[in-house]
Amino acid sequence: MELHGGKIEVESEVDKGSIFTFSLAVANGKPAPRVAKPLVENLTALKIVETKAVSPQTVDRVIPKEIGKGQYHILIVDDDPVNQQVMSNYLSKSNFIISQAADGQEALAILENEVKIDIVLLDIMMPGMSGYEVCQKIRERFLPNELPILMITAKNQIADLVEALKIDANDYLVKPISKKELLARLGTHLNLLHINQAYSRFVPKDFFKVLGKENILDVHLGDQVEGEVTVMFSDIRGYTPLSESMTAADNFKFLNAYLKKAVPIINDHNGLVQHFLGDGLMSLFLDKPNDAVVASITYLKMVTQYSLERMAKGRKALRVGIGLHTGTLMLGIIGNENRMDTGVVSDTVNTASRMEGLSKHFGISLLISETVFNNLENPEQFNYRDLGKVQVKGKKKALKVYDFFDGETVEIIGLKKRTLTDFSTGLQQYYAKNFTAAALSFEKVLLSNPGDVAARMYREKSSDFIDNGVAEGWTGIEVMTNK
Repeated sequence: MELHGGKIEVESEVDKGSIFTFSLAVANGKPAPRVAKPLVENLTALKIVETKAVSPQTVDRVIPKEIGKGQYHILIVDDDPVNQQVMSNYLSKSNFIISQAADGQEALAILENEVKIDIVLLDIMMPGMSGYEVCQKIRERFLPNELPILMITAKNQIADLVEALKIDANDYLVKPISKKELLARLGTHLNLLHINQAYSRFVPKDFFKVLGKENILDVHLGDQVEGEVTVMFSDIRGYTPLSESMTAADNFKFLNAYLKKAVPIINDHNGLVQHFLGDGLMSLFLDKPNDAVVASITYLKMVTQYSLERMAKGRKALRVGIGLHTGTLMLGIIGNENRMDTGVVSDTVNTASRMEGLSKHFGISLLISETVFNNLENPEQFNYRDLGKVQVKGKKKALKVYDFFDGETVEIIGLKKRTLTDFSTGLQQYYAKNFTAAALSFEKVLLSNPGDVAARMYREKSSDFIDNGVAEGWTGIEVMTNK
């Protein structure tokens, strides 16, 4: 009424009813021919994606096939139950999974409860919390390419449209809504969502976030960022003979079954898998080294359980070695304009790889460097033992390394805890060049735990030094010539 120069009023009395009155100005003369103007002239400036009109015959074709299988979950947020029912009716024949919320708080609660929602149809004018506020709250957690939001309202002013797009709504629909237009817009945004989800299977979205990008379309060759990261390398022990007993197809099935169990553990502990290395993984933990250590221990426990399942089926058990190192590295986009990839460049990566190799040398499952150890919030929450200093291949500086054994079997954990004092005493005597005392301490360890590779190695070295002495300038640092 106001847009047409009039006004509307209401008089209401409880239990009796309401009277609405309105007035409109009388037109003088014939109306001038009206020329339709675009709602917004500069679509590019407002970041609107132009979509072509869709005829009734092509509506179904713009919607991904998965919709027909009930694969997409839509959240309708509107305080008017009639509007909710109308939109639900529009969408029901396409077999969407539909959830409804009567206000912003209820909508946010649905998203907070880890319900997977693919797209939100959000009314703007709602009591308590407006659609604008709800959209802003959602964007604190989900990027526009992760969870599309279509604002739906009776407000059709340019300022309202601009406001919605400023807070990263993906689209804007004005009531009354055409079923064909609604399905066409949904089809467009669900197709884009489908493409983004497909890309994310190849490139972790967390990698884009580290680079300060919202999605793969924003990434350019040479984008990079520097930070302190904990790098994990894991490797299946004895994979070559294991793979030789399988066909190529069986190898793929085995690796995918194994990775299906391994990757979620990395993700659940704030890590991201940077590279699949056949029988191994390279993962990055961008926050705290504690995340990497807990993830590694959980990973090893998973392997133990998985091995039991395999042996029950008459298959070979698995053993995995993990190495961790913390340091500075560059993350970015490498390659050329025609072929780009995510990459990390740093000596930190090489050292982490050496840590994994050293875990074989010491016969343990999880070996961490002193940079990881020194950055742990509370090392005493873990079971560990000092393994001495090593100088890995290609490095001039020696590093202390540690055996964190909470991921071993219950039996091995018990044996290492019982022999911890003797092992530590033996190592102290070894570095003090008291090789006889060192050999006796390591022998005591082996009497309780004959499979302790590290204790056996130090006992043999101590015995050799008793017989042959040590070179001048000997420091006890283990110099590694192999990777």
